Amino acid sequence: MGAVEDKLPTGRRRRRAQPSTGHGHGHGHGPAEPASRQVRKLLLVLLLPLVLATVVGALVLYPFGHDQKTGAQLGLHQTPVKADVTGVVQGSCGGQAGTGNCFLVTVKTTDGNAAGTTLTLPVPDEPATPKFTAGDAVVLAYSGADPKNPQSYQVVDFQRGLPLTLLAVLFVLAVLVLGRKQGLAALGALVLSFVVLIMFVLPAILAGENPLTVAVVGAGLIMFIVLYLTHGLTARTSTAVLGTLVSLVVIGTLGALFSAFAKLTGLDEETANVIALLGHGIDTRGLLLAAALIGALGVLDDVTVTQTSAVWELRRANPSLTTRELYIAGLRIGRDHLSSVVNTLVMAYAGAALPVLLAFALSGRGLGEIFTAQQVAQEIVRTLVGSIGLVAAVPVTTVLAAIVASREPVSTVEEPEPEPEPEPDLEPEPVAPRRRRRPVARLSGDIYTGYHPDKGPWRRPQ
Repeated sequence: MGAVEDKLPTGRRRRRAQPSTGHGHGHGHGPAEPASRQVRKLLLVLLLPLVLATVVGALVLYPFGHDQKTGAQLGLHQTPVKADVTGVVQGSCGGQAGTGNCFLVTVKTTDGNAAGTTLTLPVPDEPATPKFTAGDAVVLAYSGADPKNPQSYQVVDFQRGLPLTLLAVLFVLAVLVLGRKQGLAALGALVLSFVVLIMFVLPAILAGENPLTVAVVGAGLIMFIVLYLTHGLTARTSTAVLGTLVSLVVIGTLGALFSAFAKLTGLDEETANVIALLGHGIDTRGLLLAAALIGALGVLDDVTVTQTSAVWELRRANPSLTTRELYIAGLRIGRDHLSSVVNTLVMAYAGAALPVLLAFALSGRGLGEIFTAQQVAQEIVRTLVGSIGLVAAVPVTTVLAAIVASREPVSTVEEPEPEPEPEPDLEPEPVAPRRRRRPVARLSGDIYTGYHPDKGPWRRPQ
């Protein structure tokens, strides 16, 4: 794309962008230009009711004064105790060393009521049982009985605090090195997202509120926090927020319709255990839809931010583009991005459901029966509903961005006129020496016939 320079009265030059027909795809944001008064008013009218509805919804749904029972109050008397493995031998499940069907794992507790106590615990020798070796850091389940009796303990897991901490540190360093200030903002937004999930979404659902309603409000809180904290309070970010909200409404509506049409209950082993512990019912179908809504939120943010950035850059590159031309060009970019995003969402859900798929593959049932089974069908509905929401996000966000961006003023960049370069000193060209002419011999007589007077009278040649 070329540029034309106009001469200003001040002696500066203003660069005018020439029309460009190409398009690109990127997530980067250029410096955000201040929004015009018309654009600010439009976004305020559209977003302010949504922000107020989200805040009011959070205040209404939050379980103020609700004392949620946990642990022993729900009949969960198992207490985790840390220990180190000091030896492993094969033996009988009764505790005697020798041949048998168990491994006798000797551990030394490092915390709890009997810290420093050495215990020998039998672990069944089965294919599904993890293998323990000396030096492993493990977690024991303590039943609350005699702390020095081995029968009060059971080996249940490994300690993973150190490797997870190292991995988290590597993640933070990678984000900060590449993203710098924006990476720091992204990490802050990630922490706040977990705060919303742990401090609002989970308590509200456990208190008996409708999971889908809680997920909609929680997703709205996360979206406002993440997008504005990461990308700034700009017209571009507000447009991405609007596109994300519309897509979330599409996902929630389609999810509710098709989960009811497909008779999905949302009941699985984990959900049944939670209901049994709580002692009161939970809308399990709403819980299924809440998981789909929150799971698609992260990918939706990526799509909407990318589309708004693309439209804004097109507008900056060519201010003469109309709203329709901005929409068409931005939609071409969105199509390139869409295929990879949909595949990402499908693979994420397929990876999460892989153990279930393996179990059904061994059942000997047909492919149609496997896909229509409850556990697989709910993953299919979540995947397809989320993908439809992503597809809808591209045209919706693009048309919103085109409408807003076409009403934004595009500032011109003034550049000082460059100083004229000094002309180089030209050395005089060397003059070639003049060649001296040779003297011409003087001729006498007739130069045509070689006549000489001494030869006699001249006669014409015959």
